[in-house]
Amino acid sequence: MPIKKILVVDDSPTERQFMLEALSKLGYQVVLAESGEEGVAKARSELPDLVLMDVVMPGSNGFQATRQISKDEATKHIPVIICTTKAQETDRIWGLRQGARDYIVKPVDVNDLAAKIAALG
Repeated sequence: MPIKKILVVDDSPTERQFMLEALSKLGYQVVLAESGEEGVAKARSELPDLVLMDVVMPGSNGFQATRQISKDEATKHIPVIICTTKAQETDRIWGLRQGARDYIVKPVDVNDLAAKIAALG
């Protein structure tokens, strides 16, 4: 299934804008969410082809939101790539255990991200 619509979940306005511009230039439709809770809700309502999930956010963090998306019958088919500043190997392993398909450490390299998206599609 080709990836067309991507949900970006990040509490940083700067990071959301960067991802919006980078992904739009690559031809993707981008939906934005500012928190884990909003990300889970938008995953259910928008049914994107991919979710890019930050970890460190107020309220529900990215690990919790990833777990909810990957366990919910309505959204479990949607791949999640965690995009975070948390660079420890233990964080990466934990993220993948929550249901993420991949893990990228910020700052995001757009070419690397594009390759990972293409590999999922």
